[in-house]
Amino acid sequence: MYYRRARIPGASYLFTVVTEGRRPLLAAEDNVELLREAFRAVRAAHPFVLDAVVVLPDHLHCIWTLPPGDADFGRRWRLIKAKFSKGLAPVLRPVPNEARSAKRKQAVWQHRYWEHVLRDETDFRRHVDYIHYNPVKHGLTSSPAGWPYSSFRRHVEAGVYPADWGRDFVESTGVGKE
Repeated sequence: MYYRRARIPGASYLFTVVTEGRRPLLAAEDNVELLREAFRAVRAAHPFVLDAVVVLPDHLHCIWTLPPGDADFGRRWRLIKAKFSKGLAPVLRPVPNEARSAKRKQAVWQHRYWEHVLRDETDFRRHVDYIHYNPVKHGLTSSPAGWPYSSFRRHVEAGVYPADWGRDFVESTGVGKE
């Protein structure tokens, strides 16, 4: 089966990336920092704007805007996943999986990820809200400001949100895929 992805140079995309078997690999602060380092290294070599992000114990959501003329988000994700996995490998316990065991690989990420091309400013804004409200949706905090692994505070500092945004938020976006 061939999986078709929308590739639009310079576009903004929402991504959902999930750990293999929904293992809570991103629950540890050290692993979140390792993921940040992977993002920094890849962004230095293959620039993109990280518009919004939230890292949850077993998955992450983010919005990227690629440079004009560039639609290669696949390479960036391969590099981020590989860098994170390589740094994590020494402390990782194997997951039973015959296909991967045969290749002596340890499962860290699901093979695929979900992407959505953001169509317009309304779509973009709706997905930024979805990202920042996601820790509340999953019962990890009572408000977006309470979750440490998110771009929410950066958006508050930029004046996009008031500091108490999301306390009484009723999720009605209907976006995202987990």
